[in-house]
Amino acid sequence: MTETTNLHIAVIGGGPGGYAAAFLAADLGMKVTLIDPELNPGGVCLYRGCIPSKALLHVAKLITESRDAKNLGVEFSEPKLDLPRLRSWKEGVIKKLTGGLGQLSKQRKIEYIQGKAAFENSTILRISRADGSGDSISFDRIIIATGSRPAIIPSLRLDSPRMMDSTSALDLNDVPSSLLVIGGGYIGLELGTVYAALGSKVSVVEMLPGLLPGADRDLVLPLHKRMEKIFASILLNTTVASVKEETNGIRVTFEGPEVKEREKVFDKALVSVGRKPNYEIPGLDETKVKVDQRGFIQVNKQLQTTDPSIYAIGDVVGEPMLAHKASHEGRTAVEAIAGHKVAFEPNSIPAVVFTDPEIAWCGLTETQAQRENREVKVARFPWVASGRALTLDRTEGLTKLLLDPQTERVLGVAIVGAGAGELIAEGVLAIEMGALAQDIALTIHPHPTLSETIMQSAEVFFGTSTDLYRPKPAP
Repeated sequence: MTETTNLHIAVIGGGPGGYAAAFLAADLGMKVTLIDPELNPGGVCLYRGCIPSKALLHVAKLITESRDAKNLGVEFSEPKLDLPRLRSWKEGVIKKLTGGLGQLSKQRKIEYIQGKAAFENSTILRISRADGSGDSISFDRIIIATGSRPAIIPSLRLDSPRMMDSTSALDLNDVPSSLLVIGGGYIGLELGTVYAALGSKVSVVEMLPGLLPGADRDLVLPLHKRMEKIFASILLNTTVASVKEETNGIRVTFEGPEVKEREKVFDKALVSVGRKPNYEIPGLDETKVKVDQRGFIQVNKQLQTTDPSIYAIGDVVGEPMLAHKASHEGRTAVEAIAGHKVAFEPNSIPAVVFTDPEIAWCGLTETQAQRENREVKVARFPWVASGRALTLDRTEGLTKLLLDPQTERVLGVAIVGAGAGELIAEGVLAIEMGALAQDIALTIHPHPTLSETIMQSAEVFFGTSTDLYRPKPAP
């Protein structure tokens, strides 16, 4: 570590990737400067993304469960919503986490600069501080962790408080009487779930034939059925041709083969059609960094860009745009800078959709296997056969394993159901460790739990499931 302790590292962006990189660099003895516009580290995830959305989704879950309790013989009065108090609680969660990260930065003696950075060249940054001051600082290595922002469809651009993106929707300024969610991806569905639970009549429009494009259809089906009950409408194979603000709302024009009502007025509309990388850093063209046609910064497996002094991590280097992927990339980049033999080449990056029910998957998906013409064996365990799911009155779930037909190695794991996001890590570990179906089947899982369904899926593969009679097909 003699050489690395003399390195001065700059990290541009204080999100999950940026602060993970900064913290590890400090732990390895490097001098670290972390630059971000916010008062404390946290980035989009903590301030305007993962954390506030999950806080509101928890509230939505409580409301939904209180209403569903009547199925179990327990009936509550309709919840009363205190919107200012709800916003205050959400902001309190954010403040605790970002304040904690600020303390962790100080404990590690990281120089945290609230401001923005621009490149003068490959090793010198021009810093514009929030207090109006500015200076130029030289660094040995620079890590770009600038993240992403909501994508915008030019034809749907409308300067009106009635038009929201994922950031403004989380402000929760009010609960609109009716809300149109434009885009059936995970962000739109999560936020639609929140507003529906709080009292909005939510409609979702998706240009493709199904919600959550790219996810396996057998995972989406239980979610779609439940959302048909909580949403006012789900419009598939439909596009939004135009939006126009009127006195009483947003008039939306729809186009598509299945459109029955061509125009409709909504109180508000939420545009959620993906995210774009924040690669437009002033002065980046003064370096050797290359950006592809989609706006992603090009990096190698060590997260080093085409400029040897500059690394890049997180959303700005490519999909999947996930906080946990960014964190691991950040640590890999720092390890590479420290001279350690590392590469970012995971076998499995988990994805979770925090709807109700949740959907989670890792490794190879059935959709991907079909697209690549890969032969796989699929073992499914329906939650209707799970004792724990029955006690929760949530039997719509499904757990499945994708297995190599020759070696029986676990290639992919997918779950739809209550708490799927908390269960998927076992699948990630199985894939990373090269586990076989037999390893999963022989691992004793606690009873009664939903985690058993992973073991039971492996038992289904062998035709020996205790709770589901499904003999293994003859070879």
